[in-house]
Amino acid sequence: MLKDLPAAMRPREKLLSQGPTALADAELLALLLRTGLKGLGVLQMAEGMLNQLGGVPGLLQADDKRLRRIRGLGPAKRAELLAVTELARRGLLGQLREAPVFNAPQRVKDYLQLQIGALPHEVFCVLFLDAQHRLIVCEELFRGTLTQTSVYPREVVKQALLHNAASVVLAHNHPSGTLEPSRADELLTQSLKSSLQLVDVRVLDHFVVSHTGVMSFAERGLL
Repeated sequence: MLKDLPAAMRPREKLLSQGPTALADAELLALLLRTGLKGLGVLQMAEGMLNQLGGVPGLLQADDKRLRRIRGLGPAKRAELLAVTELARRGLLGQLREAPVFNAPQRVKDYLQLQIGALPHEVFCVLFLDAQHRLIVCEELFRGTLTQTSVYPREVVKQALLHNAASVVLAHNHPSGTLEPSRADELLTQSLKSSLQLVDVRVLDHFVVSHTGVMSFAERGLL
């Protein structure tokens, strides 16, 4: 248990005296877990969980079914973890709706990594924005192996018109962990950009997301 650790090593005391950024990922998770298992301290349990789930991004993506596979996580602990991750997701989403998304581009990246960074399958999402570049809604439109032919421009255009969007941000994940865009990614981006221009909707960026980070087409000069 955490109380068995020396005072200076206890995550709660360390957080209160030095701030949350002073804690390692496992220490923050240990604060939520509070107790370990027989023969396994809570910090060791936290480290094992993060290794099993793929780090913090994997933890934030884990659903109840996946958490059930972890030894020692009963209903109460699972519920607490799911509540914390949902609060984090809603907090980021709320911030994106209140201010232009590119006032804080890192916030957009954080949200996308939280949403799709650790998924085991590829998805294509679109963030529909109003005239002030505030988020209207983020929708997952396609799932599976994404190519220029499997992501239908007409569906993206249809949703943009439905939401009365002035611009969009495109995003898809690479479960492999690589952030390098493929040639198919580049062709798809140009196809969507051309289709959306016909209805006066701008493509502001296209993000490639993985558990290792987020890559921006705009920052790379690929738009």
